[in-house]
Amino acid sequence: MSKTSAAPPAYEPRLELLINGQWRRGNGGEFDVIDPDTETVIARLPLASAQDLDDALAAAQRGFQVWRRKSPMERGTVLEKAAKLMHERADAIGVLMSREHGKIYAESVNEVHTSADIVKWFAEEGRRNYGRVVPGALPNSRQLVLKVPVGPVAAFSPWNFPVRIPARTIAAAMAAGCSVVLKPAEETPGSTTELVRCFHDAGLPPGVLNLVFGVPSEVSEHLIRSDVIRAVAFTGSIPVGKQLLKLAADGVKKVVMELGGHAPVIVCNDADVDAVATMMARAKFRSAGQACISPTRFYLQRGIYERFMDKFVAVAGALKLGGAFEPGVQASPMANKRRLVAMDALVADAVACGARVMLGGKRLDRPGLYFAPTVLADVPETARIMNEEPFGPVVPMAAFDTVEDAIVRANRLDVGLAAFAFTASDRQALLLSNELEAGMVGINSMLISAPEVPFGGVRQSGIGSENGIEGMQAYQVTKFIQQATS
Repeated sequence: MSKTSAAPPAYEPRLELLINGQWRRGNGGEFDVIDPDTETVIARLPLASAQDLDDALAAAQRGFQVWRRKSPMERGTVLEKAAKLMHERADAIGVLMSREHGKIYAESVNEVHTSADIVKWFAEEGRRNYGRVVPGALPNSRQLVLKVPVGPVAAFSPWNFPVRIPARTIAAAMAAGCSVVLKPAEETPGSTTELVRCFHDAGLPPGVLNLVFGVPSEVSEHLIRSDVIRAVAFTGSIPVGKQLLKLAADGVKKVVMELGGHAPVIVCNDADVDAVATMMARAKFRSAGQACISPTRFYLQRGIYERFMDKFVAVAGALKLGGAFEPGVQASPMANKRRLVAMDALVADAVACGARVMLGGKRLDRPGLYFAPTVLADVPETARIMNEEPFGPVVPMAAFDTVEDAIVRANRLDVGLAAFAFTASDRQALLLSNELEAGMVGINSMLISAPEVPFGGVRQSGIGSENGIEGMQAYQVTKFIQQATS
């Protein structure tokens, strides 16, 4: 289909659970899937019952025993075939993602392609699962250190990137030799289901990958408390992450958690103001700002404060907001109603604290879950939006005098996922890269995510990393072998 088609295509997913290599309807009720552009119900998602979950756990246990014994090359061959199918089916999967998420169609298709690249990278990296030989004190002996799969993984993925986030978890865990029970977001089931179908159609043994949907709190507790599960992967909010950590602690289970952030952006007087403002305005409102590494707290040095803000407002104000399949659209609706309510509350609080609304500030008067791209000036640190991740199309801006002051303000929260800074000075760039407390730092760049580099935060932004060699190691444990001759 054309990426500039004005009429939305039909939403026709095959919404099912995958358990032990078989597709089936769940027995735990149904969930309404909503189109954010129209706020209409477009599908009914079957949910898993307790028995469905038990079946998935048993399948994962059996699947792990088969998969762990496959050679890295055999596992890589299946993953590479899954990546190829993802590329081939990207347009169709993109349609489902845009209908259920609201994301611009071209962005949805791109997400599938980049996710396939992640899967392919892990297919290759699994073959480089190196251990080491350590010289021993005894003659005729050998000391080996190996990396072995931890066991079945319970994975929980969110709605904002319904293909990329589960793809990187699945690929890393399976490259390491683990089986997976995946519980994605119920709001965006079609695109994730088709992702899983690519792995299934690539020839996975039964039980290696299982897909379930359900009431999040009930499913997470059921899966994590099971003795079958040996590791937990979660991307989502800090409060939910803390609850899952407690459940995992009871079983002393490995965890990989990406819990979001509140990315500061520091722009110094010597930066290329027009170029940076243009780039950041376009990046911020992509997918309605619903990304964990989206730039959120803008600290602008006083000498360029007004000029940067004026350019940013001009670029953001010219963005075309509309449905995923409308021609020329550059900004999309929000994915669910609760985010609209949150935007209203954050803007009202900022204004009450003295902030000025330079652009937007309210919902659009049209059907759908639309909130206007919003820019707030002179936002004090006491405002909620400077302390709570907005996860939406609202930008708070504040001035700073010295780079040292900006660093202190950027680091003052208990989260640290991503941070960005722009300067022409090598000395300031080195200072910022050394002192900003975040798992990922972009200096004069927004490109902080790629298959080959780790993705993760510090402090309450999470535990462990995804992508890169660290992503595969998250699903492995270290095994030492002392081997002597008899």
